[in-house]
Amino acid sequence: MTIRIERCTFKHLSELQEISYETFNETFKAQNSPENMKAYLEKAFNREQLEKELSIADSQFLFIYVKHKVAGYMKVNINDAQSEKMSVESLEIERVYIKKEFQKHGLGKVLLHKAIELATAHHKTSIWLGVWEKNENAIAFYEKMGFVQTGAHAFYMGDEEQIDLIMTKTIL
Repeated sequence: MTIRIERCTFKHLSELQEISYETFNETFKAQNSPENMKAYLEKAFNREQLEKELSIADSQFLFIYVKHKVAGYMKVNINDAQSEKMSVESLEIERVYIKKEFQKHGLGKVLLHKAIELATAHHKTSIWLGVWEKNENAIAFYEKMGFVQTGAHAFYMGDEEQIDLIMTKTIL
């Protein structure tokens, strides 16, 4: 399987929006109301919002390709771009999504290793992320990858407050 990771730029905006909608919908549609899904998708993944996020110097979107097809993506943040006030020694993985058809092929591991590589290049000593408390598959995956729960925070899906677990991995 030929795998490639490429930084997403403004030229990829339509593709980024498409995969964001698709993967978020695949992951959370069954457990949330259509109204809350619609509200969240329209707020988080509209073109203006994604353009704004792409313009932040301390954030990066990365596509992962299998052969020549986008299979998933990851968004990482450092410094003040982090979505929570965390240590300056931290890198945040804000989003990591793999299309259903490409799951269970090790692509999540490849993206997490890329995050570690980026963290190391920026002299960070830990990586953290938020994961919905009901996303048991993702929690199990992150635990297997060495993350531990270090906190929790509120996340809003439309008008519904949900809880994300904060999980952290120390890197050397």
